[in-house]
Amino acid sequence: MNTRFASQLGVTALVSGLFAGLAAPAVAGPTYENNSGGTFRYYGQFNPSFQSFDDGGDDFSTLVDNANSNSRIGFWLEQPFGENTLRFNFETALGLRSSDGVDQNGRPQNISWDRTRIRKVDLQYATARYGTFSFGQGSMASDGLAESDLSGTGVIQTSSIADSAGGFLFRTSTGTLSGVSIGSAFRSLDGGRLGRVRYDTPEFSGFTVSASYGEEILRSNSDREAYDVAVRYTNDDLGDFTINGALGAVWNENGPGTKTRDIVASFAALHEPSGVSFAVAGGDRDTGGDYAFAKLGYTANFLSVGATSFAIDYYDGSDMVTSGDSAESWGIAAVQNFDNLNLETYVAYRDYSYSDTSATSYQDSSSVMAGARWKF
Repeated sequence: MNTRFASQLGVTALVSGLFAGLAAPAVAGPTYENNSGGTFRYYGQFNPSFQSFDDGGDDFSTLVDNANSNSRIGFWLEQPFGENTLRFNFETALGLRSSDGVDQNGRPQNISWDRTRIRKVDLQYATARYGTFSFGQGSMASDGLAESDLSGTGVIQTSSIADSAGGFLFRTSTGTLSGVSIGSAFRSLDGGRLGRVRYDTPEFSGFTVSASYGEEILRSNSDREAYDVAVRYTNDDLGDFTINGALGAVWNENGPGTKTRDIVASFAALHEPSGVSFAVAGGDRDTGGDYAFAKLGYTANFLSVGATSFAIDYYDGSDMVTSGDSAESWGIAAVQNFDNLNLETYVAYRDYSYSDTSATSYQDSSSVMAGARWKF
């Protein structure tokens, strides 16, 4: 085993164990109800992690917030009207230093909150017959298209490779830092959150169709507009198997002459008796850039405290930064659940490589993350 890799795993396993040992019991937010059936409930999560990155020349380590599923807090208000329901959801990230925001040139402050940390200010009208209508800041129809996953390791390992170390730069063979970041070379093309209007159909035999139009309303001097359409399918009534999948298209415009069209899809299957799961994802941008992602997972109940999950994945992308470039990554992850604490502890290793058609060659990089997500 690589000595540096072994050392990183030893440190991060210790940190992960400390997180588990120090975590307080979960205190689930209560639900308050009025006389007409309306309810209020709050929720949140805390997801600190130890991040270590090796760019082939230097090592960088710090405490971060896990961008795969960042620390957040929010609440729901719901009021029924006959067979229909009016809902309001507010959610914000806590603004902790994010794992995708650290690089070799420095690291952000421990806490830095501004309005871009707001995730949802979302008003929904859910009807039994006609589906759900949503208005405000929230998920576009294409949000999550690339992340179908039944492995139990989504807290740390998804097709969004950049979440773990997206700000770091590849180092060239001469030892200098390049202008190519992990985040620019490894993209999932997954949809995000905007100020939008969205419509979701009722479920038909496991299928749901969604469409939305949105604009960037939280960032200053942004001209981004997007519209998208998506179809999702879930079926847990296939004997020993559970499957889910998603397919959609996103049209983005970031100003005059910047239109792109992305097609994104993912599929996941779980064989429940064996605990073996499989997931694939892929995306294509019409102006250049495509990738494929595959993941194999295994979940078992080794411990009485909760399920233990393992997974290995591989990402292969091209043309994401420049025409003719290539980006490859593989990763392994382990997640231990503590059901009575609403807690997951995890450790993951990832390797990155990049090449392009220039005379420059780039050193391979790697990262390790270990931490814990506590939900309340």
